[in-house]
Amino acid sequence: MASKKQKDRKYQLAEELEVHFQNFSKMFLVDVDNVGSNQLHQIRIALRGKAVIYCGKNTQMRRVIREMEKTNPMLERVRNVLKLNLAIVFTNDNLAEIRDVIVNNKVAAPARAGQLAQCNVIVPAGNTGMEPTMTSFLQALNIPSKITKGSIEILSPVDLIMQGERVEASQAALLEKLDIRPFSYGLVVRHVYDDGAMYDPAVLDITEEVILASFAAGIKNIAAIGIETDSPSVASVPYSIVLAFKNLIAISAETEYTFPEFEAFMASASAAPAAPAAGGDAPAAASAPAAKKSSSSDDGGGGGAMFADEDY
Repeated sequence: MASKKQKDRKYQLAEELEVHFQNFSKMFLVDVDNVGSNQLHQIRIALRGKAVIYCGKNTQMRRVIREMEKTNPMLERVRNVLKLNLAIVFTNDNLAEIRDVIVNNKVAAPARAGQLAQCNVIVPAGNTGMEPTMTSFLQALNIPSKITKGSIEILSPVDLIMQGERVEASQAALLEKLDIRPFSYGLVVRHVYDDGAMYDPAVLDITEEVILASFAAGIKNIAAIGIETDSPSVASVPYSIVLAFKNLIAISAETEYTFPEFEAFMASASAAPAAPAAGGDAPAAASAPAAKKSSSSDDGGGGGAMFADEDY
């Protein structure tokens, strides 16, 4: 049986969770696996004044949320994803900035036997400081080594563990002896809730520039479709006007018909400085082949006339 103190603490935590849901409209659901209490305390310090981290039992949090769904049905989305070892980070600030603070706060950790590798682990070449008696230990892991000045030296970098593989006991022991901490742990954002909308944290990487670029590309596509299908639209009319003006200029340039805009265009074109040639010797080089071609054609014509005279 739970003591009266434990029950009071449970009710207190439930009330705190209700207050957080009432005061905040945005939240992160974060995975707290392998995160120690000291690291969690440091993250709370970094988020002080910007966000609140709430850690509790899933059953209790789901019970509180189920009661609050009577006034806010959208919270059902939060309740449905409260599984495994998740905590809630409440905030009203910019979600992208809070996410960066959460993700950047990580602590290096050693490899433990049986865990899945977060990344590729490479043992660098060089002196390890290990005693020569450990040579057989390295040979069992297929690591080339030699003894240099009374210690073991690894000859070349070795891919010890690949990402997603399970760490073996011998691999974990070697990394511990080499004082290599290949992994890092911190809060991992799994879901984002923003005033009733639940979405993937990758959405926060979409900036205003990306949205504007996508919108501009869509407008260009609409304009192209409108021009090709002769279906005018707000997006295609400016391009149609430009194309019509170009056609009028081309017609005026080939005929004697002129109009004020054409004359202004020709005046500005004639006033513009001529573009320089690609190289100073380009005209001479261009005239040389022309002269050579003319000379060869003259020679060919003379030879043909001579043979024609002989035939004649």
